Amino acid sequence: MAEHALLSNDAVIFGVLMLMLGFVFWSSESGGAFFRRFYQIFPPLLLCYFLPSLLTSSGLVDPDQSQLYFVASRFMLPAALVILTMVADLPATLRLGPKALTMFFTGTIGVVIGGPIALLVASAIAPQMVGVEGPDAVWRGMATVAGSWIGGAANQTAIREIFHTGPEAFSIWVAVDVIVANVWMAILLAIAANSAKVDKWLKADASAIDEVKRRAEALEAQNARIPSLKDLMFILAIGFGATGIAHFGADILAPFFKRALPGAAQFSVHSTFFWIVVIATIIGVVLSFTKVRDLQGAGASKVGSVFIYILVATVGLNMNIRALAETPAFFLIGGLWISIHAGLLILVAKLIRAPSFFLAVGSQANIGGAASAPVVAAAFHPSLAPVGVLLAVLGYIVGTFGGWISGQMMRAIVGQ
Repeated sequence: MAEHALLSNDAVIFGVLMLMLGFVFWSSESGGAFFRRFYQIFPPLLLCYFLPSLLTSSGLVDPDQSQLYFVASRFMLPAALVILTMVADLPATLRLGPKALTMFFTGTIGVVIGGPIALLVASAIAPQMVGVEGPDAVWRGMATVAGSWIGGAANQTAIREIFHTGPEAFSIWVAVDVIVANVWMAILLAIAANSAKVDKWLKADASAIDEVKRRAEALEAQNARIPSLKDLMFILAIGFGATGIAHFGADILAPFFKRALPGAAQFSVHSTFFWIVVIATIIGVVLSFTKVRDLQGAGASKVGSVFIYILVATVGLNMNIRALAETPAFFLIGGLWISIHAGLLILVAKLIRAPSFFLAVGSQANIGGAASAPVVAAAFHPSLAPVGVLLAVLGYIVGTFGGWISGQMMRAIVGQ
């Protein structure tokens, strides 16, 4: 990324992002013939994600010098998780059945075996590229991606330490991780926008998911009112108050587990972000059994969705499409890898007639983790965001083990 990005002030960048979001929402609701046809092809949420990437790809913004994603993921995401979970119909959500877990673990297996298969293909085509030995061997870098794509950054770091991945290989595969994962997320958002057509093609029974949506909309209609200033302040107080509690608890728990269980990094319990997500989710679950749930009538889920859209825009800032041209061979390996993951998910979804929601969220809970799985889930309906959170937390738990297994398979392929 350019050292002298034109936009370096986060206040300016945030203003530009908000203008982009405002334009997308205005144009998608304008009713004009051009925009109506345009958004039939490109869903609004996808554009909220893609437009910010143009700032990075054009060199106008250097995401490495911006704190916007950090702020959005540490402040707005936990608040959104609390707000969207506290108004969710959790009993109905839990009745969605075992297909959610089936698709999640299918996605995990797709990552575990996809890396070795992609490496095997690459070794047959370009053996000199993947035959590098030492800390910067290709398989070591790919192993860190496996940890990231099943769990998250904490699992990726754990795998890097386990396999002693060198800095050069790590930096290359971090780029592959981010770009390929973001492109795949864009595809999943497109699937969410066309879920009815995809479900028809999969011959899936989406009645349980439709029931969750219907009950959420019925609750909102039953308690619907014009939100007062008091309502909005109360929603924000709960969201950010719980976020403060989550950070307070995480600052205690993460250091405690580092001292008490120094060898438990593979469970992500050393990660502050892990505990922020867990505590925020628990608070949201507890509040969902109280009268606070009636705030759905005042538009609580809409407030949570605002935070989600801002998070989407900051995630988009981290996608630099130009990076594809710098190390194309590695991105092709990453593309093949994610294609194997996707192909396995589609195959299993077809076999068990799983709705596109389970396919998309089961995948993103692996590939993107807690920072983006709720985003994809909420793209189907805000009431479904808790499913993404719960599966993503499961990904943190199994991420290091899955990455280690995948890494050992890749090590065997190159004979090192």
